[in-house]
Amino acid sequence: MHGEFRRRLDERKLAKQHDIVYGHAMSVTVRFAPSPTGNIHIGNARTALFNWLFAHRNKGRFIQRFDDTDVERSKQEYADAIVYDLHWLGIFPDTTIYQSRRFPLYDAAVEKLKTAGLLYPCYETQDELELKRKIQLSRKLPPVYGREALRLSKKEIADLESKGRKPHWRFLLPNFATDPHQTRRTEISWTDLARGEETVDLASLSDPVLVRGDGTYLYTLPSVVDDIDCAVTHIVRGDDHVTNTGVQMALFQALDAKPPQFGHHNLLTTISGEGLSKRSGSLSIGSLRQEGIEAMAVASLATLVGTSENIVAARDLDELSERFDIAATSKSAAKFDPAELITLNRTLLQSMPFENVRERLAALTISGELAEPFWNAVRGNLDTIHDAVSWWAIVRRGSESPVELSEDDKSFVQQAFDLLPHDPWDRSTWKSWTDRVKSETGRKGKTLFMPLRLAITGRESGPELAELLPLVGRAGMMARRP
Repeated sequence: MHGEFRRRLDERKLAKQHDIVYGHAMSVTVRFAPSPTGNIHIGNARTALFNWLFAHRNKGRFIQRFDDTDVERSKQEYADAIVYDLHWLGIFPDTTIYQSRRFPLYDAAVEKLKTAGLLYPCYETQDELELKRKIQLSRKLPPVYGREALRLSKKEIADLESKGRKPHWRFLLPNFATDPHQTRRTEISWTDLARGEETVDLASLSDPVLVRGDGTYLYTLPSVVDDIDCAVTHIVRGDDHVTNTGVQMALFQALDAKPPQFGHHNLLTTISGEGLSKRSGSLSIGSLRQEGIEAMAVASLATLVGTSENIVAARDLDELSERFDIAATSKSAAKFDPAELITLNRTLLQSMPFENVRERLAALTISGELAEPFWNAVRGNLDTIHDAVSWWAIVRRGSESPVELSEDDKSFVQQAFDLLPHDPWDRSTWKSWTDRVKSETGRKGKTLFMPLRLAITGRESGPELAELLPLVGRAGMMARRP
């Protein structure tokens, strides 16, 4: 196992040396690494999009990685749903890997760290650790693990293990000179793609647990090993990982690898400031899709909100990549307002050609020779494509509920319908008809047009009636005569 890890690491080093010798820059490689324990939401999509757009602009590679080492909670159905959501957004990975299929690599890395004395066993229970933490806080001390396990004698370890204690394993942070119990300020610094200069003091952190007592891996070690093995050059993720980056950079170095470049974007919250969660299904990509929200409305808002860029609806990811600049993200959280999503959605639908929606309209039972002129007539009045269904019903059958008109308006509408011209009808029919009605009745403006709109559609606003009238047809109009 150890040999396999070393072989892959050596291959990566040789490849890098080859690039340096021949004067070629390393290809940009990024990864999106969700845990398949639920459906992704718009905040997760933000990270995926940031990575994909960054790779796209740099002609790089996008790796889809599933962090599924938690075998009990991880499910293939969630992984499949995530891939589907990404494809819907226009993201197609170059490579897909599953951590659950890569344990030999992690095992080899563990052995390497143990051999180097950088991974040590600890025997405290969760309750014992929590008690120590509370005592430190009560003394106004930072709740940092004191490396007590390093003081255990062989006899003490044997006694603990004879009682059934199984060790968890911590990574020894390089925050001391010679004595690990005498820590000193040790700064890990990097130029963040989104946040600029960042520094983490390793002396302020506890040695992270890499392996649990049951032998399973926590996030940190598999992530770093995979980033090394897959030659990831840039890690773009949420700013809740800033502190983790200091630890991971130390782990990269412990495994004889150069750390990638990091970029930490601000997180999305609800309009009230609450964090997004996989448990909140209302903002999942799947639910937004089912509500009829366009993929580019989601992608545009997820990418541009919380940046210095104007939030506008991009037509495709190529156009969005031209607006994307990871350095333009704010350091404060970005609030996601669903109302902005609807605004972007309306903008996209208003200019969307029929060919782009033909199949989706057919799935909504909107088809036939009237489908295209119908779409062109109503698309400017839709929040989502699903709204077209009610307008299709109005065109084909009239208002869903009885139209309430005053006696005076009812008499006017009856007279107007008696003046309807004969077939054929086209876009000019509305004007010629209403001009005649105006001349015969003396009505004009709102008193002329509103009763007619109500009689035809049952609504006070909507698409241009000049466009709807030919779709309704003379027979359909006469069926609506009050």
